[in-house]
Amino acid sequence: MAVIQVEDLSKVFQIPLKEPGLKGAVKALFAPKYEPRVAVDGVDFSVERGEVVGYIGVNGAGKSTTIKMLTGILLPSRGSVRVLGRDPHRERVANAREIGVVFGQRTQLWWDLAFIESLSLVARIYEVPKQRYAELLDQFSELLDLGELLHVPIRSMSLGQKMRAELAATLIHEPQVVYLDEPTIGLDLIVKDRIRGFIKEQNHAKGTTVILTTHDLGDIEELCQRVLMIDAGKIIYDGPISAIKDRFGKHRVINFETLQAASHLSLPAGAEVAGAEPGKLSVRFDRTRTTASQVAAALMSQVEVKDFSLSEPDLASIVKQIYGGALKDGMQ
Repeated sequence: MAVIQVEDLSKVFQIPLKEPGLKGAVKALFAPKYEPRVAVDGVDFSVERGEVVGYIGVNGAGKSTTIKMLTGILLPSRGSVRVLGRDPHRERVANAREIGVVFGQRTQLWWDLAFIESLSLVARIYEVPKQRYAELLDQFSELLDLGELLHVPIRSMSLGQKMRAELAATLIHEPQVVYLDEPTIGLDLIVKDRIRGFIKEQNHAKGTTVILTTHDLGDIEELCQRVLMIDAGKIIYDGPISAIKDRFGKHRVINFETLQAASHLSLPAGAEVAGAEPGKLSVRFDRTRTTASQVAAALMSQVEVKDFSLSEPDLASIVKQIYGGALKDGMQ
């Protein structure tokens, strides 16, 4: 049985309409009008135990609204959600005991308390046994480098320090399902790397199921094998990252360091010069029509090459293709 089961999930918000000026304010007070706005539209997916799933989309696509329905914060307009066999909204207390949530722009910790005091309060709320709390505190302190932060008030922490503290507080009761909404937003590379490593460790060691929403595609590539892509409230792709790359990442680039200028080159079908400058040459090719070795061999027969390297397509460029309409030719 899936840990998360979503069927025909939809959420429609009623947005108040108001005309400008005093007259508009009076009309809005006594005869309000509303315009329906669909945030999530007929979403279906399931997540198995231990999966780390990336949930990506542009701003306003419906990511955070979906997460809020999965956590029980919002009631769906239509459809059903089951998390660990429960309805998250109608069984909010039981659901809250088994999940953890991190919203990148909000905190669950007490602003003026030292972090250790906030963490202790969270552990007591979730009735974590004292011995287990001590074990987890030692473990999290090492993995997230929290030692120097334990006695620092939350208000005095940097953004990266707060996020490490949030992760520890979210996982101190060892939830089965964790929702991470933009957990690395605004963080530097070192902090991102530590947070990604911590999420990996919790998933591998405890089988924690993770749904990750992010605009940082480095998070997706580092942590997830599967991606759910949402646009205008609808799922437009559900599958492995590897399939996206195979389908849309057919172009590669070989960068050559040359010992002489190159001109009037003869290249295999599907290959073209992407850039040239003194001592450097880039060739872009379609891997469905030719191979890297054929391109390299053709070039080296015409120009003396000092070194070369092959560049793979990154996920960011592929996602841009998809949102630009590449899925319309029937990937699904």
